[in-house]
Amino acid sequence: MTQIHTLSKATSDRDLRIRTAQEAVIARMTAAPEKARSTLTTHGRVDEGLACRVSQGKFEATLDLGPGMGGDAAGPSPGFFARAAIVGCVAIAVKMLAARGGIRFEAVDVKVEMEFDDAALFGIGDGNAAPVATRILVAITTDADQGVVQDIVRRALDMDPWFLALRDPQKVSARVTLAGDA
Repeated sequence: MTQIHTLSKATSDRDLRIRTAQEAVIARMTAAPEKARSTLTTHGRVDEGLACRVSQGKFEATLDLGPGMGGDAAGPSPGFFARAAIVGCVAIAVKMLAARGGIRFEAVDVKVEMEFDDAALFGIGDGNAAPVATRILVAITTDADQGVVQDIVRRALDMDPWFLALRDPQKVSARVTLAGDA
């Protein structure tokens, strides 16, 4: 569901910088499509307790569960980060696409609502631990035409990695090793 709020304002310098940067990336990828493929590796480790220290490149985060689940609440839960990834990716993708098209979006607000069968997390019942339902709500502040806004949001979702990872089946594999076997 997309809501549109209107606020008249000319394209900003910031939107022009976003547009210029995106056009440069598109030109590089168009010139060398094989260089557009990548593999990212993120590492996490849980030692004592449930807190997981996660790193990727120069970035680090701590994920944990609350005391009710045996954790120490040393950081947000993994589910928080999963939902944050969807919210951030969708909001940024919509804003990028609008800026690239020269359409001023004053603000893009995204809300993710997920329903769960929490008993399934513990193997209770015959439910599945995956989300039962997910709703993504997008509210946009702009003076652009509603049809233009709807088209930008639709196209952004069609290209958004985390929206698509949630929506579409994909190949997922797991491998288990014992320390020292890696």
